Amino acid sequence: MRIRATVAALSGTLALSALAVPAAQAADGPNLTQRETAIAKAAADESEGDTKITKVVVNKGKDIVVGTTNKVKFDIAITATDAEGIFAGDAFLWHGSDIDNLDGFLFSEDSGTCTAVNATTATCTVSVVVDPKLDLFDNVLAGKWKVAASAIGNDGDYYQEDNFSSNARIQRYARLTTNASPEPIKKGKTLTVSGALTRANWYTSKYAGYTKQDVKLQYKKKGASSYSTLKTVKSDSKGNLKTTVKASADGYFRYVFAGTSTTPAVTSKSDFVDVQ
Repeated sequence: MRIRATVAALSGTLALSALAVPAAQAADGPNLTQRETAIAKAAADESEGDTKITKVVVNKGKDIVVGTTNKVKFDIAITATDAEGIFAGDAFLWHGSDIDNLDGFLFSEDSGTCTAVNATTATCTVSVVVDPKLDLFDNVLAGKWKVAASAIGNDGDYYQEDNFSSNARIQRYARLTTNASPEPIKKGKTLTVSGALTRANWYTSKYAGYTKQDVKLQYKKKGASSYSTLKTVKSDSKGNLKTTVKASADGYFRYVFAGTSTTPAVTSKSDFVDVQ
């Protein structure tokens, strides 16, 4: 869908960041021509000198969960080293078969902020905002994303990696409900516990049933400190849940979904049942 020129344009934010640094700082670092050359070569998977990226952490190691309307902000932290110190670092997420065939990418419009760890190492952080209506146009984008990261040393050395090792995942926000009835109920009678498991559909910008998923029904007796699992219920073709249990004592019922690679774990609000 997009070619490597897109990658070069995105990585070009590193060059633009040089225009924003104070003159004194810029004088201590590589000149603009050096940085532009470094970025151009980096976009072609070239590196030079002793600059290395040692770690990239997306969203503090947590999954990025996105619904249908709200924008979600997350950070990408790039830790890099160079004998002369680090001048700048950048990164963006991409989705596709390879860097030449992207079907999605997420990047920051602002340059990263670098904080020195010591004389040779710095961590540069960029903030990215995901707008589900603009950036996540299809549900196939749920799951693992790849990370392209680059860094430039104060001496003009540079390093770029299109597919840096990372566990970045973007997931479809999920909802889960529980309703136990009838209420109140006599002890020993049959109680019906229904609910629904739905998740964000990025294509329609609505929530739709998550079908054929195992969901645990849990119960906590009034006064108890923890829940116990009664049974596992599978969601139907519309994401609905329904099962029956015998009413034994006052207590709380809830459904719990463990999550998948594309959808986070979710626990419903509990529903209290008065057993008479």
